[in-house]
Amino acid sequence: MMGIRPPDRSKVRIGRSSPAPLSVDARLLAIATEHLARLGHKRVTVVAVAAEAGMTHANVYRYFPSKDALLDAVAGRWLRDVEAELARIADAPDPADDKIERLLMALASAQREVLLREPHLFAVHLDATVAARPIARRHRVRLRSLVERVVEEGIAAGAFIARDRERAIAYIFDASYRFTHPLAMQHDSDLPVDLIQARFGAVIQAIQKVLRMGAL
Repeated sequence: MMGIRPPDRSKVRIGRSSPAPLSVDARLLAIATEHLARLGHKRVTVVAVAAEAGMTHANVYRYFPSKDALLDAVAGRWLRDVEAELARIADAPDPADDKIERLLMALASAQREVLLREPHLFAVHLDATVAARPIARRHRVRLRSLVERVVEEGIAAGAFIARDRERAIAYIFDASYRFTHPLAMQHDSDLPVDLIQARFGAVIQAIQKVLRMGAL
């Protein structure tokens, strides 16, 4: 009877395996993230990022065509996390009017936290939004899709009445602009957080009332 074949020791790794090396673009993003936090977006240079990565700045442009594209990619990783959290809210089993409140509050809170704790990252987000760069346009499309999903769910459940769905969605963004748009948030950055939250809470209540009454 044949016994169990012993393992081929030449193919067995001994000890803890080393982590897989970062891809070039991931390494560039990691360096750019550190430079952004330390220096601010105006002082970050592609030349310095390239030098730390051990490559020429011309090689960096193979992965990111400009400094804006590099920093937007840094902001994009944060925005994807924000969008994932908003998607979890939109997919939750809560009533649609509660979801609208939680979604808008989460969007405002995520941006406010970055504004206070990582102002250089917020500055990139703000510049990209004002200039309507691709990262900001994609973020806007995803936000609209999530809001639309909640509005349609509310209409289907009878919680919302909307004679014009497009106007209802536009109203939500227009009414919440001061509390969710990075430019307006920057302007109000010196206001107390509790005052901003109280005002935003009143605006959200108005949004919910309009959606329930079908005034649009």
